[in-house]
Amino acid sequence: MPHIDQNVKLDFKDVLIRPKRSTLRSRAEVDLNRSFPFRNSKMDYTGVPVMAANMDTVGTFQMAKALAEPEFNMFTCIHKHYTLQEWEQFDKSASDELYSHIAISGGTGDLDRLTEVIKSVPRLKYICLDVANGYSEHFIHFVEKVRRHFPDHTIIAGNVVTPEIVEELILKGADIIKVGIGPGSVCTTRVKTGIGYPQLSAVMECADAAHGLGGHIISDGGCTCPGDVAKAFGAGADFVMLGGMLAGHDQSDGQVIEKNGQKVKEFYGMSSKTAMEKHSGGVAEYRASEGKAVTVPYKGDVAVTARDILGGLRSTCTYVGAGKLKELSKRTTFIRVTQQENRVFSTGKE
Repeated sequence: MPHIDQNVKLDFKDVLIRPKRSTLRSRAEVDLNRSFPFRNSKMDYTGVPVMAANMDTVGTFQMAKALAEPEFNMFTCIHKHYTLQEWEQFDKSASDELYSHIAISGGTGDLDRLTEVIKSVPRLKYICLDVANGYSEHFIHFVEKVRRHFPDHTIIAGNVVTPEIVEELILKGADIIKVGIGPGSVCTTRVKTGIGYPQLSAVMECADAAHGLGGHIISDGGCTCPGDVAKAFGAGADFVMLGGMLAGHDQSDGQVIEKNGQKVKEFYGMSSKTAMEKHSGGVAEYRASEGKAVTVPYKGDVAVTARDILGGLRSTCTYVGAGKLKELSKRTTFIRVTQQENRVFSTGKE
């Protein structure tokens, strides 16, 4: 018989964070850097734990260099479609510090390519193992295999949305689990399959499971504004991964084109027909596309957006009295709401 979980599950749009007494005088007092020791690799990380997604229009070499600047100190999961030669060329101009802020990405069919690149670019420290369905036994065994191949590398693995599989992946060798199925702005998994989980609840439940084992999680998808990034951290995420919010910039892949008199850039999901035609020769007969391709307004240098995201996050911390980002989840109380903002003048400019 089908089972219905009667417990209410919430998304970012369903809550706001309640303000609390604060002794902070200014946003400038807030420290957004976090330091983590990783359970399986035994490596340490220090930085601002906001990540660019490993999508080929977002997770670029140019994005990695821009976000790793000291002003931002952010992380990029670089997409898996760069060749060995492109990695070697990138390596010539990359600093040692930059390698603390990037991961190489791959799926279950990419072990040989990962091995080849990491052998040629030994400064790589992070591996992002990314599949749409992190629940497959094949993927779980792959994570275990990659851990044996790379015992000292920090492994990111996903995507999943429930505690038991978070625990399984950590025990198989992953250090950081990507949490999120269906919340992305160019993901159609929920429409095509009916599968998914509201992102706020997924983050809260998965963070609790991961932290119990000394693991970490990424909230991947569903953030539409800096306030959502703050909610993800407030819910217990160790990292927050962004795709759509970082699309459309100079550092994003793709050409700037004119459409209806406006400058735009293309942005698409990695399970979309567009992505599969570009990288796999088309959509296989046995599957459906689970992503869409859109155009987003051209936004210029990503530095402007990065400042907006981190500025909003600092402001959140001042509202709840968190002097450091690590304190935010301890000082967060969510309240259920039926409305996020007043939309009377929804088309105005800031």
